[in-house]
Amino acid sequence: MRDTTQALYIQVHPSDNVAIVVNEGGLPAGTVFDSGLILKDAVPEAHKVALTAISEGAAVVRYGVIIGHALKEIPAGSWVHEEILTLPQPPELDQLPPPAAHQHCIDPLEGFTFEGYVNDDGTVGTKNILGISTTVQCVSATVEYAVKKVKAELLPRYPHVDDVIAITHLYGCGVAIDAPGAEIPIRTLRNLSLNPNLGGAPMVVSLGCEKLQPARMLPSSTLPVLTSQPYIVRLQDEEHHSFGDMVQAIMKMAEDRLVHLNQRRRVTRPASDLVVGLQCGGSDAFSGVTANPAVGYAADLLVRAGAIVMFSEVTEVRDAIDLLVARAATPEVAEGLVREMEWYDRYLQRGAVDRSANPTPGNKSGGLTNIVEKALGSIVKSGTSPISGVFGPGERVTTKGLVFAATPASDFVCGTLQLAASMNMHVFTTGRGTPYGLAMAPVIKVASRTALAERWSDLIDIDAGTIATGKASIQEVGEQIFHLILDVASGRKQTCADHWGLHNEFALFNPAPIT
Repeated sequence: MRDTTQALYIQVHPSDNVAIVVNEGGLPAGTVFDSGLILKDAVPEAHKVALTAISEGAAVVRYGVIIGHALKEIPAGSWVHEEILTLPQPPELDQLPPPAAHQHCIDPLEGFTFEGYVNDDGTVGTKNILGISTTVQCVSATVEYAVKKVKAELLPRYPHVDDVIAITHLYGCGVAIDAPGAEIPIRTLRNLSLNPNLGGAPMVVSLGCEKLQPARMLPSSTLPVLTSQPYIVRLQDEEHHSFGDMVQAIMKMAEDRLVHLNQRRRVTRPASDLVVGLQCGGSDAFSGVTANPAVGYAADLLVRAGAIVMFSEVTEVRDAIDLLVARAATPEVAEGLVREMEWYDRYLQRGAVDRSANPTPGNKSGGLTNIVEKALGSIVKSGTSPISGVFGPGERVTTKGLVFAATPASDFVCGTLQLAASMNMHVFTTGRGTPYGLAMAPVIKVASRTALAERWSDLIDIDAGTIATGKASIQEVGEQIFHLILDVASGRKQTCADHWGLHNEFALFNPAPIT
């Protein structure tokens, strides 16, 4: 075990000419490292120090990749930060190398199981939840009122149902519902209603006059056999003579659904039934060397066990897309990756912004200079497996293995879209810290720094900061994450977010105009 009072830095790749300071609180000017390097400046924790002199205009390299060019000469031992670097150009999408000709074979990992709820469509839930969907924001307050009554008056009578949630949002009317891009929020709402953790018992509350009619949101062809029964409450129907009537209609249908859900029991299922979404938020410079590599190791184990593992966040992979295309299992997958990058490039151009809008102030305080450095650390959580499929925002993921599910980088939007993609487990890495959680699926939070894990011990599930100080290896923390996923999916353990009931609102991605 290393002495954490020793001055430490992490150099990721032998060709890197910068490294990040490990010590909590940073290090003062004059600090001497074992390598003989002397700090010319005070360098904050997780920020970069120049390992050698870098001349004006020369490349600054981290992860073995150019993350910028020096705006002035940078002496060895200097603090390397945003103000003295230029942002390099992103990879040209029409000049990417083809996928590797020989992808490595996946060595199957057998014998791992969890206890889950089997649905009629063959999917498996890690929770048993009644979800009440809405077609339009106008009904949200009424549904939320009804859900409180359902939880207080009905749910205690159905002990095998975990929760009742309202799937509310800001969409449904006052929108250009047939415009290009409008299919994204519509299919997102449809697929949220069909998430495996909702047990195949969708229930929809509609106002009646909105543009997004229930039949458009949930066509009969998408519904399980169960919903041959009525599954819609329309508040404008003439049978409702008061607010009380509306609430009672919602509660009656909710109880019909609760009766069905309460009959379900957990059964032993192979780990291949897991659909695990990976995401990072409040990232810092440690994320790419501790938490994300450990999650990547767990992701490889899950893929070997036959599960679906999805990573997302287009703007946080765009600058490393050449590394991902090289891992595409087929030319079609490579084309899909390029297609999603091109779509998002055009989307940003329409908004007169570019990729420099990411990272956030907190990311920069945590040592991430620009989006290139952030992307290189972000993609590490995808592990090393071949990428077997690419899906657009809000689409259901149907391909086993490691897949890219395109989403914006916003935590709440990404989480919502991954739920629509059929995610039944979520792993979320953070360096700066966040109380983020989801009602529809368990969220395991992995800290990139021990200081964060200790300070927020009741919000962080796994401390990956031990990798930075040498107390644990990437493999050890990755295996810990893998086994915690199985335990949480089985209901044997509870995440911190679920313990406190910290569940963020659903946030749709709507690139179409509002009228």
